[in-house]
Amino acid sequence: MTATVSLSRVEEREAARLWWVYLITGGAWLLLAVIVFRFDWSTVSSISILFGIVMLAAAAAELYSVFTASGWWRLAYAALAIAFAAIGIVAFAHPGNTFAALAGVMSFYFIFKGGFDIALAVAAHGEVDLWWLRLTIGIAEVLLGFWSAGYFGRSAVLLVVWVGATALTRGLNDILAAFAIRAARTA
Repeated sequence: MTATVSLSRVEEREAARLWWVYLITGGAWLLLAVIVFRFDWSTVSSISILFGIVMLAAAAAELYSVFTASGWWRLAYAALAIAFAAIGIVAFAHPGNTFAALAGVMSFYFIFKGGFDIALAVAAHGEVDLWWLRLTIGIAEVLLGFWSAGYFGRSAVLLVVWVGATALTRGLNDILAAFAIRAARTA
């Protein structure tokens, strides 16, 4: 049993050395959010492709988290990675689908992602100083998801805002994770 504990600590130290990867991916997500909010996308195909890129990037980030997490969180991150990859592939395969389908996917994404962030924040309560910020982001994502579930209009601007908000919240979460890992490493 002590071999398992020491192996776990070695793995934690190795993962903690890469804290800056979360910082870089967080910055990239924030850059994507700025780019998304600045562009004027006028077709559903363009929005589908952009959405597919965001989902595949989210899948890659969650896949990385599989290797840095421990316990049952690995399974949760793997499930998120598979779901995001599948959603991204569907967005590329059928870019001409109706806007209502994309809006529905986004609402499920926000509800699922927000619920996951709320669970992580509650689990980190007392262990991480800024747990409440992740909780706030998770609640905002869930509320946005439920709000968007009822709106199936044809406004491309709304979907662009959703993609931008996803990139923004993911960027903030990754930056928070980077500094939490760095703080744990120095402690």
